[in-house]
Amino acid sequence: MTPDLLAVASATKGFLPDDEAAALHDAALSAGPGLWLEVGTYCGKSTVHVGAAARAVGAQLATLDHHRGSEENQPGWEWHDTSLVDPHTGRLETLPSLRRTLWDAGLDDVVTAIVGTTQQVGRWWSSPLAFLFLDGNHTEEVAQHDYAAFAPHVVVGGLLAVHDVFPDPADGGRPPWNVVCRAIDSGAFEEVSVTGSLRVLRRSSDS
Repeated sequence: MTPDLLAVASATKGFLPDDEAAALHDAALSAGPGLWLEVGTYCGKSTVHVGAAARAVGAQLATLDHHRGSEENQPGWEWHDTSLVDPHTGRLETLPSLRRTLWDAGLDDVVTAIVGTTQQVGRWWSSPLAFLFLDGNHTEEVAQHDYAAFAPHVVVGGLLAVHDVFPDPADGGRPPWNVVCRAIDSGAFEEVSVTGSLRVLRRSSDS
């Protein structure tokens, strides 16, 4: 990451600590070229880190989000940001922020934004993935859906990164932890690294 890209990422709204961002970038650098997918974009903080790695290895990154925010981003919740509310609809709208982030980072040629729910896109997604980053809705139902919809497309040797993984329920929600356990228990993935709440796994078989 260049100083300019780090400055863009730092100025972008999001929930990715610096050590986890660096670990995510390093993991992505070890993935192969081809198509990568990020699930859960928000304003693009993590997208800058993954997109910069994609450019470095010759990959293309698709980043998927409905851009209406998760439950914790809605009015009355802790992480609601009134500056991201669209005055026309009265709803959270993070797509304009992502567009500005990609412009400032100069990553428009590397990153393709897909606007929709994972349920919509999961129905038609069929492309193999060299890298998958799961950081979308963290309810049990949606987290499990996102794993089932996209993880089977990770190629052998490809990487799966999962954010907000907390083994201790006192530290955070359980769904991402359950996804990691499911991936490892399936025999298809093995753990590569742990940095804070970020887990990186590698696909070891077609199981």
